[in-house]
Amino acid sequence: MSILESDNLCKTYGSGENEVKALDHVSIHIEDGDFISIIGTSGSGKSTLLNMLGGLDRPTSGTVTVAGKNIFSMSDEELTIFRRRNIGFVFQDYNLVPILNVYENIVLPLELDGSEPDQKYVDSIIHSLGLEKKLTAMPNQLSGGQQQRVAIARALASKPAIILADEPTGNLDSKTSMDVLSLLKVTIREFQQTVVMITHNEEIALMADGMIRIEDGKVKAGEVLC
Repeated sequence: MSILESDNLCKTYGSGENEVKALDHVSIHIEDGDFISIIGTSGSGKSTLLNMLGGLDRPTSGTVTVAGKNIFSMSDEELTIFRRRNIGFVFQDYNLVPILNVYENIVLPLELDGSEPDQKYVDSIIHSLGLEKKLTAMPNQLSGGQQQRVAIARALASKPAIILADEPTGNLDSKTSMDVLSLLKVTIREFQQTVVMITHNEEIALMADGMIRIEDGKVKAGEVLC
């Protein structure tokens, strides 16, 4: 079953001679439970694509469907609520709230939505990511790898339909990157999540189950390896 689709997705900046096609008729289909990497060089369009798939920016044309919902048919308010409930984000710079401790950061999306955490589920995520002894620590007391594990736990806590990871190891050294990606892969299998991860690193990309290569705003022919 397809959990995430884009159909002829286009994003254009500027006009006339200054027109830049950041995305040029991108169509992808990702099945429930997949772990897919989107790889491309800087400026290839991969970050723009991830922003569109997550509803963080609206396309010039084309559609994105998440869990059967055309997300760009929604108002901004409806999209914000849908995104909070159905899409988890993991960012390169972690985006933890510095005045909240580890546990508070993990459950923050649920609190923003007015929901009570499923404590057994949250505890199992914390255990899987090895964060039990860090729950009262503040973000500035954690290593980069630990902060990224907190970000992964936060993304999983609301049981989203899909997790989008934007260069999740970009600020980590190679060993920590592999440790974090291994944990991510084990965790998403355990909690039956669908993950789309963008990266410029071929070695990181190959850790996923499938790979989509994007160049100059287009999916490269023959490179949808899902």
